[in-house]
Amino acid sequence: MTILTNVMSEMTTEAAAQATEGAVALFTANNIWMMLATALVFIMHLGFAGVEAGFGQSKNTVNILFKNTITPIIGLLTYLVCGFNLMYPGEFNGFLGFAGLGIGFDAATDGASIDYAGAGYTYWTDFLFQGMFAATAATIVSGAIAERVKVSAYMIFTVVYVGLVYPILGSWKWGGGFLDEMGFYDFAGSTLVHSVGGWGALAGIMIIGPRLGKYVDGKVIDKPGASVPLAVIGVFLLWLGWFGFNGGSVLSADPDLVSYVLVTTCMAACTGGLFGFFTAKVVFKRMDLGMVLNGILAGLVGITAGADVVSVTSSLIIGAVAGILVVFSAVTMDKFKLDDVVGAVSVHLTCGIWGTLAVGIFGIGEFSFMTQLIGVLCYAGAAFPIAFLLFFILKKTIGVRVSEQHETEGLDSHEHGIRGYTIIFDD
Repeated sequence: MTILTNVMSEMTTEAAAQATEGAVALFTANNIWMMLATALVFIMHLGFAGVEAGFGQSKNTVNILFKNTITPIIGLLTYLVCGFNLMYPGEFNGFLGFAGLGIGFDAATDGASIDYAGAGYTYWTDFLFQGMFAATAATIVSGAIAERVKVSAYMIFTVVYVGLVYPILGSWKWGGGFLDEMGFYDFAGSTLVHSVGGWGALAGIMIIGPRLGKYVDGKVIDKPGASVPLAVIGVFLLWLGWFGFNGGSVLSADPDLVSYVLVTTCMAACTGGLFGFFTAKVVFKRMDLGMVLNGILAGLVGITAGADVVSVTSSLIIGAVAGILVVFSAVTMDKFKLDDVVGAVSVHLTCGIWGTLAVGIFGIGEFSFMTQLIGVLCYAGAAFPIAFLLFFILKKTIGVRVSEQHETEGLDSHEHGIRGYTIIFDD
């Protein structure tokens, strides 16, 4: 009897050890995928840089790239100091909470613990992945107000908007706040990231005003971009990065759900680009590459809110509608003389709102259109007034716009002392 008991005990111990090894292996696989997703989101900053430098004028290339370089630096540092603990404060009143300055083992108990986040990833991966999203929200603003904004004003706005505003608003849903309790759904940030960034961009455009010579005698004057190939490369880098943006938002390496999310994401991008092309052909009577590119991004933004809860067929519809909306939104912006260099408001705000509402229309499960609409209105009612006030204060204090001379001759030479494109001829 004793021998049998010992054998059974050894078998139980061995089974427990194998189960532990399996759990650790799964935890490791999950964390590796999340780190890869983090890297993919990071590469989106290179995509934004390509799009903005490509669509911007050559005389402002260095200025645009400077802002795109400084943005993730500011975003990650402010997220380290206070953003992460504002966005995920733990127990709080649903509107505002703060878990303290900085990050570390004290906040995580054990950053590498398998018990953290249901064995999906470590505390450190969690911080870095979410920090990349924060920096992305600021980059959206950068492209919209390019070619006439002071770098100093942009940097101050970014510190405040990304360090304080974005994480507080994010806590309302992703931090377990009042919108989360209400049932509002935003899988990867059509509203929390893209619309919040889009509202900031719209406020900036309104306060700063259009570029010199953009609207003359009721006509929209085209300002050719520096490099169409660079813009195309930028869009494809963003599409690549969206594999991490949406795929990483599964918050594990779940093979079925991750692969499904990537399919819906890609299909929406395809129909977004296709219907951007069709719509632009009807409206502008030409095959407009810029609208195909922004149509792709529009589809990606649109599907981001519900990539895990809509059917593949629905993802095609969501992307198609986004592709149509982005064209008409861009036309409307010009009618109101709202000068958006890269179409950031049309892509991120207009299609972010559409994608969020689409969850209430196409979502498989208990999703309410009215709840989604309430969420959209809550973010609009907070993000836009705050961004508008920030830009207004900056305008009345340090100023937000460069001089007419600098804008006319180009920001690169005056603000940075170098040009983005230099041709040297030998004597």
